[in-house]
Amino acid sequence: MEAVARAIFRAYNYHEIRTPILEETQLFARGVGAETDIVTKEMYTFDDHGTSLTLRPENTASVIRAYIEHRLDQRPGVQKLYYIGPMFRRERPQKGRYRQFYHIGAEAIGSESPLVDAEVIELVVEILKGVGLTGFKLLINAVGDHNCRPQYVEKLRQELRDKAPNMCGDCQRRAETNPLRVLDCKVEADQPAIDALPSILDSLCDTCRLHFDAVKQFLNDRGIAYEVRPRMVRGLDYYMRTTFEVVHGSLGAQNSVLGGGRYDGLAESLGSKIHSPGIGFSISEDRLVMSVEGELRSAPLDLFIAPLGEPALRHAAIMARDFRRAGLSVELTEGKLKRAMELANKLAARYTLIVGDNEMAAGRYALKNMSTGEQLDLTQDEIAAQLAAA
Repeated sequence: MEAVARAIFRAYNYHEIRTPILEETQLFARGVGAETDIVTKEMYTFDDHGTSLTLRPENTASVIRAYIEHRLDQRPGVQKLYYIGPMFRRERPQKGRYRQFYHIGAEAIGSESPLVDAEVIELVVEILKGVGLTGFKLLINAVGDHNCRPQYVEKLRQELRDKAPNMCGDCQRRAETNPLRVLDCKVEADQPAIDALPSILDSLCDTCRLHFDAVKQFLNDRGIAYEVRPRMVRGLDYYMRTTFEVVHGSLGAQNSVLGGGRYDGLAESLGSKIHSPGIGFSISEDRLVMSVEGELRSAPLDLFIAPLGEPALRHAAIMARDFRRAGLSVELTEGKLKRAMELANKLAARYTLIVGDNEMAAGRYALKNMSTGEQLDLTQDEIAAQLAAA
């Protein structure tokens, strides 16, 4: 799965970035949002000689921090960066939700163009299709910017004054601290009240509306199906304008495979003196594996080598090295032939090679096709050619 993602990232000119697992806590408080559930309830934070450190709960803030620190804004063009690695959140473990989990993510930094938004979403779709996921649904929304969102948030706050007392505890708290987060509530009993709240799409300024219309047009041009969800917000404060999510029915309650969106003001909030708009996403690799595990197949073992005796073992080890250098997957073991053949079957090897004193003397080896049972006597070069052609 990661190999597929890396190949697609390369096709879109993304380059890998690796950030520390430990960052200063303030980075996430400023970047993710001090009132988000991640910061208030879910981070693993501890003191290190007076410095508060946190295991990274997500990676966008870390990537932007590195982007600023290493002056990547001085490089030409949009900076396209991807990452693969573990994240950490103190959550109640359940199917599809773990305290250590893995993200495949990317950030495109340096452009406000809706074309970049559409290309990032296209990239996501290509990765999902590339790993064999079918039946997923792409949800998109626009959440405004610093010009139009404050008025919408105030409108929400007014509406929630009567509704919040009858909602869950989190919604009651969020109604005061961050009303937009109420829209992210998953409590079933609160959904009727949330559905009756105003839509942010009715409050977009002209700039945000035109941007969202352009994103939808670019997606239409690409034949990418989507559903507009006016009350879909992401759980992080830095998102603005385009947001998106992919859900899949096989995951039950935790049905989100990935999420992402635009964060045009994040770099400035983290200390950048240069306007560095960006958009990114993170795929929950754990959930993606669960969604497609029925389709995933391990790469087959090309060759299992069974040497007969100590001299044959030493000879076979050199042969194994040469076959591996030729790009073949090879397993070499020692022991009795019967047990070796049983292991070759369990490992689903395509071919088994028997190496003994007679074979070494003749320079020809018994190569057995494990699916047909056919056995051939071949030289080492002929074996390599046979396996490469098969």
